[in-house]
Amino acid sequence: MPEGDTVYRTAHRLDAALTGRELIRCDLRVPRVATVDLRGETVRSVIPRGKHLLIRVGRVSVHSHLKMEGEWHVYVPGARWRKPAHTARAVLGVPGADAVGFDLAMLDVVPTTDEHDLVGHLGPDPLAADWDPAEAARRLAADDRAVHVAVLDQRNVAGFGNVYANELLFVRGIDPTTPAREVDTTALIETGARMMRANRDRPARTFTGEDRPGRRMWVYGRAGKPCRRCGTLVRETSLGAEPSAERNVFWCPRCQRPRFPSNSMR
Repeated sequence: MPEGDTVYRTAHRLDAALTGRELIRCDLRVPRVATVDLRGETVRSVIPRGKHLLIRVGRVSVHSHLKMEGEWHVYVPGARWRKPAHTARAVLGVPGADAVGFDLAMLDVVPTTDEHDLVGHLGPDPLAADWDPAEAARRLAADDRAVHVAVLDQRNVAGFGNVYANELLFVRGIDPTTPAREVDTTALIETGARMMRANRDRPARTFTGEDRPGRRMWVYGRAGKPCRRCGTLVRETSLGAEPSAERNVFWCPRCQRPRFPSNSMR
């Protein structure tokens, strides 16, 4: 599931392949940008911003969002793609490398000066050079919703997805339904940023410190299995800002006891 650390690694891989080189292929397979031709322009940089990716080419930025299934691959020209061609939404080629974006949920081309219109709403990004943990903690503390929902709101902090929300709340021992305003958001943000930075350069994301399949998660995807700390069965429910935005929530009812009984999902 692409989250901030995945987008960060993707951006750095694309940056290494494309930046400083002239585009010799530009094939954007989304109707609203299908006529855009950036051939002859030089790639200036590739920037991650939360879950968003910005490829700056000449005076414009190619903006994409990976959502749930999106991926960017880098290939030697002529190499066989690892995903079906009909799922490719963008192909940007430079001498010696083709960057192919598959299953991209969003694809736009805007003047670089207008990037703010696409990503300006985002909260602080733990992997950005301008990371502001105090501002991220302040935004979370001002949110009246369940902390699981508040952590996922990219306007509070950019980059955390559902895997991080579940694992972070377990590590901090917080019941997911606790209102964000009642949580030590400074400690929560500090732990989350540390997790994301630790995972940033790992080939496989882990929260337990173990790098073996089936041992990398504390609670995410482990409903009905024993908690790795106390042995209590992990439970599952769903939460969201609205029904269409609900996400699976996994928690240990013993390690993540609610502060007040009314907050419990039992």
